[in-house]
Amino acid sequence: MQRTSDTYSKYGYIFCIPFLLAFLVFSLYPILYTAVIGFTDLRGMGKIEFHFLAKPFENFNLILQNPSFRISLQNTATIWIINFIPQIVLALLLTAWFTNDRLRVKGQGAFKVMLYMPNIITAATIAILFNSLFAYPMSPVNYLAVQFGFIAEPVNFLLQKWTARGIVSFIQFWMWYGSTMIVLIAGVLGISPTLFEAAAIDGATGTQTFFRITLPSLRTILLYTLITSMIGGLQMFDIPRLFLMGGPDNATLTTSVFIYNQAFSGSYLYNRAAAASMIMFIIIAILSGILFYVMRDKDAEKLKKANKELIRAARRRAV
Repeated sequence: MQRTSDTYSKYGYIFCIPFLLAFLVFSLYPILYTAVIGFTDLRGMGKIEFHFLAKPFENFNLILQNPSFRISLQNTATIWIINFIPQIVLALLLTAWFTNDRLRVKGQGAFKVMLYMPNIITAATIAILFNSLFAYPMSPVNYLAVQFGFIAEPVNFLLQKWTARGIVSFIQFWMWYGSTMIVLIAGVLGISPTLFEAAAIDGATGTQTFFRITLPSLRTILLYTLITSMIGGLQMFDIPRLFLMGGPDNATLTTSVFIYNQAFSGSYLYNRAAAASMIMFIIIAILSGILFYVMRDKDAEKLKKANKELIRAARRRAV
């Protein structure tokens, strides 16, 4: 009697076709086109004709020598670091709180929704909200600061460089810590419960369990969070653009705002905007590679090397 088996893998490929088509048209083609025009003289709204430059890397050199681009790189890195460190710390603390079986926090669903809610509010709405909060001379922040004696008279916070950077960093932190928390909670729920049960039987405290079991088991999730946060931070655009337009005095000018200004302001320098985009792509790729290398699982790597050595030794004996 012959057994027949049906394979359903073909249906998976069929379901992937719409995504692949959308990716090819809306993602891969624009990326390749951007890479190409970075080596051309394309500029001016509505123009589609271009010529390759005699010096292929001329646009890249001009961008790297541009003082505004260097300032935007520094601002982007500063704002991302200032918002990511408290973001990951608070997300880890909330994750430990929500996933601690000993605490058994009630109403977790409501808390998670409230903490995640800033992430679903549009950037334009948040920009208007914080513009109103820190407006000059009349605003809630100025009023409360004067009433409590922190300042003698209203201050224009949005004209001070570090204050503006701090506000933008706080907005980014406030918008994204809830999303980071949800990802980390999902990672903790994927850890085998037997590990936590064994730790409880051995008398481990909550702190010991978190640092000895939870954090090491979250290595992959933390790497994912760090990479995605870094990519999002280096592509920061909406809040700096809508809130302060890159000001004051380029204090919140990020690389994405710089690229936007190159492409859609003044002379419409599409070639230089494309070159700046490719430079950022290379920076992101290098930093991602460094993070993957630093946060790799060293024990698993040693085990793989040991297995390879055993296989090689077995082959030598066979010969």
